[in-house]
Amino acid sequence: MAVVKEASQEDAHARGRWAGARPAAVVRREGRTVRRAARAAWRGPGRERDMVVQSLKAAAAALLAWLVARDWLGDPMALMAPWVALVLVQATVYSSLRRSVQQFTAICAGTLCASAAQALTHDTTASLALCVPVLMLLANWPRFGDQGVYGATTAVFTLATGSVSTAAVGHRLGQTALGAVIGVAVNALVLPPIHLRDVRENLAALAREAGEVLHEVAADLNREDWDPGAAAGWSHGSDRLERRLTSLHAARAWSRESLRLTNGVLRRLRRVPGPVPPEEEDERWARVTGHIRSLTRTLAVATDDNRAPAPPDTPVLRTYARLLDLIADRCRTEAGRLLHGGVAQPPDGEARAAMEELHGHVQEALREHAGREATRTTVLGSLLLQAENVWAEVVPGAVQEAGQRAE
Repeated sequence: MAVVKEASQEDAHARGRWAGARPAAVVRREGRTVRRAARAAWRGPGRERDMVVQSLKAAAAALLAWLVARDWLGDPMALMAPWVALVLVQATVYSSLRRSVQQFTAICAGTLCASAAQALTHDTTASLALCVPVLMLLANWPRFGDQGVYGATTAVFTLATGSVSTAAVGHRLGQTALGAVIGVAVNALVLPPIHLRDVRENLAALAREAGEVLHEVAADLNREDWDPGAAAGWSHGSDRLERRLTSLHAARAWSRESLRLTNGVLRRLRRVPGPVPPEEEDERWARVTGHIRSLTRTLAVATDDNRAPAPPDTPVLRTYARLLDLIADRCRTEAGRLLHGGVAQPPDGEARAAMEELHGHVQEALREHAGREATRTTVLGSLLLQAENVWAEVVPGAVQEAGQRAE
């Protein structure tokens, strides 16, 4: 069941981190993760609470399908209805409806194929050998999505239980349809999942981590010496931003899908979070991520003794580091605005003046470097350009205004 798919990439990174760890340490870390998730679900709305809601809805759908099939319809083997209802409480109403069609079609194919094979061979083993390979190949048909495997599993179940008569086939398909209707109805009518909060949280986290990476770079630039470890840290920081950007794109896609088929009455069945930031914000912070990656890459090249470019003088780098710190502070301010809503406000006069002053000092140092050494000039010019690019994105129009005043 796809309750929350946005966490899949984070799970993959966690598995990579824990590879080779001792079992006891892994258990402790997993325990801490579970406790954090439980506290987050208890505190208020968020991904963890959404996961709890969807899990309980799936369990309720299965129980309801079981009661309807067994007690109302009098089926002593009410298996298919709760099974289908359980797996069709998906992360969005649209995906529940789409997968219900895919799964019902796959189960029909499996049931009919198994019955036909049994009628031809009159032997369970021969029937399995005849229909399962065909159904597994059919499972790869893109129209089935990830539901195609249910055709083969249904065929195995049908042949193993020996229920291949016309009445049994009709009975099984009816149970499948019942479970699909109940699963989709529960997902649509009971707190329909609308994933708007994830976009806001991922966008704010991207802005916050952009500020953290810039602060880390600035702290290293203030040190007396650089080493490969610092360059590796910058690369890891930019990789974190890229992963966060990927999570943002995934959250935006889930947000769009969750709004399909949930207009009007269904939307009123659940208190929907406030409107998400526009997609232009995604593009803006994607550009910031690209500029920071270019900045860290330039610094990594400058620290490599086997490469021609050389880093600028230490005093200039410290000035540049202060400029990065101010830009990073602005990124964190933007993160708070994106998370809680509100209109973007320009930086206060003191911060703006400090940024413009530092920018002017770096520009002056660039002119001085240009008359002395080309390689240092190249590095400093690239660093200044990327800082200006980030500054222009987080404070639109600020760089242009600073340049006009300097003239």
